[in-house]
Amino acid sequence: MIRIYQEPKDYQWESIINRPSIEAENLLPMVQSVIDKVKLEGDKAVLSFTQAFDKVNLTGLVLKSSYVEEAEQALTTSLKTAIQNAKLNIEKFHQTQVQKVERVETMSGVWCWRKSVAIESVGIYIPGGTAPLFSTVLMLGIPAKLAGCKNIVLCTPPMNDQGEIHPAIVYAANLVGIEKIYTVGGVQAIAAMAYGTETIPKVHKIFGPGNQYVTAAKQLIQQAGIAIDMPAGPSEVCVWADESADPNFVAADLLSQAEHGADSQVLLITSTKAIAEAVNEALEKQLDILPRKELAKKALENSKAIVLSTKEQALHLINEYAPEHLILSIDNAEIMADKVVNAGSVFIGNFSPESVGDYASGTNHTLPTNGYARAYSGVSMDSFVKKITFQQLTERGLTNIGQTVTEMATAEGLMAHANAVSIRLQSIQDKK
Repeated sequence: MIRIYQEPKDYQWESIINRPSIEAENLLPMVQSVIDKVKLEGDKAVLSFTQAFDKVNLTGLVLKSSYVEEAEQALTTSLKTAIQNAKLNIEKFHQTQVQKVERVETMSGVWCWRKSVAIESVGIYIPGGTAPLFSTVLMLGIPAKLAGCKNIVLCTPPMNDQGEIHPAIVYAANLVGIEKIYTVGGVQAIAAMAYGTETIPKVHKIFGPGNQYVTAAKQLIQQAGIAIDMPAGPSEVCVWADESADPNFVAADLLSQAEHGADSQVLLITSTKAIAEAVNEALEKQLDILPRKELAKKALENSKAIVLSTKEQALHLINEYAPEHLILSIDNAEIMADKVVNAGSVFIGNFSPESVGDYASGTNHTLPTNGYARAYSGVSMDSFVKKITFQQLTERGLTNIGQTVTEMATAEGLMAHANAVSIRLQSIQDKK
């Protein structure tokens, strides 16, 4: 179970909370070779790599339109209702992020404003292996649609030679309004969206989670100038629990993250060793009945419980760790939440499990991992737009600000900058 650290010293924290290392460097040459071949050969390379890596022999890459109706029939009514409810909540939350244009007169006759403009073409990658993440279709497709992205491309791995994909992915995409769905996964999918093929359109920004190969591919195409949502690593959760927490709840939260994969990490911060031991006991009982228990067990091997006696120490450690998900199962959780400065998403109180954010509360589950929460936000409406600034000056406005600009430009030795203003000021003066 989770290894317990009793009151470690500050200087020991860094080594204790260190994430499992990602050996991406070893993958990069192979991943780059796949990207280069797709860039050069297009569909031919994508189909070849799909056969080599996924063991699926396709004749085409476009999802057949008949699968949309078949997918709806394949799902239970209760699952379709759940997906619909999640969609409504996610839409409601993200709709509030739409920003209206506000014109500001910074000086008499000088007007400035900023406008959000949708990224015209975006790509969404949806893993489809042991856990087909149809919830991610909602998390990425909904804000893309609300932002007004004209071209939304979805890539996800095929399940068989007929080019079928998980029906819940198809249903969620259709519900959101995504029409361009391609049956391709892995590095070849990222490369196809980054550079375009005969079938798959080139996009301007790529979103979505994936395995270490997909992550490496996104890193490489970012270096080549194609935007991505954020740097990504294995998923993680930190739970801060005190005597008010239920050990069974805490164990369930830790396991819900651990079952993502063997490289996931869970961190428990607690006020007493007794709580950590109670959580470990609950973990053993709950782990045994999980279908993905072998994956979860390996993840727990990389995980820790840290006992810290003061809230100040616990909060400091949390902000140092900068978790993707943070669950506050403590007294006065709402007050302490205000003091969190580094986290992807925060879950406040004993009845706010991470699972609700992953699926249906409304917040986005595409979040910064690996400590990137110190500087990055999770996906939001802002992720799908560019913000363009505008300014407009009247003759009076240029007269008011002109001396300021010419003084500064002259001091920097940029006389053409100064002249662009002074020549206009002279024109205004000549008219008087």
